[in-house]
Amino acid sequence: MPALFAIATLAPLLPLVLGLLLGGWWVVAAALSMTVVVGGLDLLVRIALPATPEEVEFPAGPTLSVAIGVAQLGLICLAVACLAGPGLTFAGKAVLLYTSTLWIGQVGNSNAHELIHRPQTWLRRFGTLLFVSVLYGHHASAHPKVHHRHVATPNDPATARLGESVYAYFPRAWIGGFRAGRAAERRLLESRYGAAWWKHDPYLFYAGGAVVFPAAALILFGPAGLLWYIVLSALSQMQLLISDYVQHYGLTRSIRDDGKPEPVGPAHSWNAPHWYSGAMMLQAPRHSDHHAHPARPFNHLSLPPKSEAPRLPYSLPIMGAIAMLPTLWRRVMDRRANRWRTPLEPPTHPKALNEHVA
Repeated sequence: MPALFAIATLAPLLPLVLGLLLGGWWVVAAALSMTVVVGGLDLLVRIALPATPEEVEFPAGPTLSVAIGVAQLGLICLAVACLAGPGLTFAGKAVLLYTSTLWIGQVGNSNAHELIHRPQTWLRRFGTLLFVSVLYGHHASAHPKVHHRHVATPNDPATARLGESVYAYFPRAWIGGFRAGRAAERRLLESRYGAAWWKHDPYLFYAGGAVVFPAAALILFGPAGLLWYIVLSALSQMQLLISDYVQHYGLTRSIRDDGKPEPVGPAHSWNAPHWYSGAMMLQAPRHSDHHAHPARPFNHLSLPPKSEAPRLPYSLPIMGAIAMLPTLWRRVMDRRANRWRTPLEPPTHPKALNEHVA
């Protein structure tokens, strides 16, 4: 199993790097490695990978996650350099841009997400750096401090509402996550440091990264490099937003008599059992178990029974593609979501109102 995670996450980099450097048929091979190959293996081999027993150490230390993270930073640099250069046709650049963002969005972002949940400080900081590298640093605050607390309630910007299109979701989730994450960080830091909280504000690092990375692209690769870097980052962010959109679409937690939502349970996340795309995304589609145990390493995550948690009809990458077609998406998902969602009334209890995210 350790070899499968390494192969699924790192193998697509070979044709992608060769496509960026050499062009030609390697461009086609790169695109196929992140689309047809992944979907085909999910369909041809129908298995569910067992969770690794928790007493088994995997990977050996943080080796795989660090390797993926270093590869992400290297890919961003190489992609911007090659896309800004003269060696590729415009069609080749478009395909390689798309393929690069698929890998960063589905593998790199899944890995950064894994890292920000690790107990070791340096791993969390490395995961934060990876999000900053695609200009999405605030996710490192909004995800653990807002999404995990308020998932499947109106207070979570990352939970897609029933009937909401992915295009309406993008700005609401991005802006809402930025604001809610900042508010959560400020409350926490003020309780620790008082008026000097701003000196410890991680948003200073996020903002600094949003200046340093584009500036580096401009200095190293010129105006074209800056443009390609911004587009690469935006499309990589979209991949993460699409995953969030799919994994909680239409699901709600009911409000108890005390005005608080019921505890987070398996029924509040969509899951997918597909083995290869699951390995490629470090078991991110086993989302219910992740919300139940946020600190649990990806290889220990288990798939809940169908009777306890909703399952997507197709793999997470395919559902992400369907989400881009809102009419088809609603036809596929709304009736499924209605089977699992619970009645949700706005909280009226004073204590619950005070806990709303600013």
